[in-house]
Amino acid sequence: MKVHSRKLNDVDFKDMRALLLEEGPNEWNYLTHESIDHQFSLIKEEKAIAVLAEGDRIVGFSVLIFRGACSGKVEKYSLLAQTAYINDVVVSARHSGKGLGCDLLLEAVSLASRDGCDSVYIERHEDNVASAGMMRKAGFEIVDTFHDPKKRSSGSRNTVMLCKKT
Repeated sequence: MKVHSRKLNDVDFKDMRALLLEEGPNEWNYLTHESIDHQFSLIKEEKAIAVLAEGDRIVGFSVLIFRGACSGKVEKYSLLAQTAYINDVVVSARHSGKGLGCDLLLEAVSLASRDGCDSVYIERHEDNVASAGMMRKAGFEIVDTFHDPKKRSSGSRNTVMLCKKT
């Protein structure tokens, strides 16, 4: 399985959307068609990149957003001019448990570093144990936990913001 970034075509975006809608929704994730459209627009505008896990097809990906295109929430923790943010991370259920999620995060951090970013942020639901393990394995550390009822509808309804320095 190759984990890398490359220029995407229309079929890639279609496949990524299908994968995200099939594998992404669960009680811990906040996923909307608008957020998917926004991420894909940022990739097309070269303000973000997709990190792919693929063999003969895409089986996982993460979206790495750069600098000023990052979520406004990140501005609280870092200067946007030096920051990247990982938005969605998804891996096909057939390939889960093989470390691909962690590999996607590590490659995203490496790409952010090469682009001059000194920190990479990511967030998760406080109760999402699988994401917590993946992010910890990739070296992300918690910087904040906050109540986020507009985004979180289950469990503690808290969001955890994490960071990894490059």
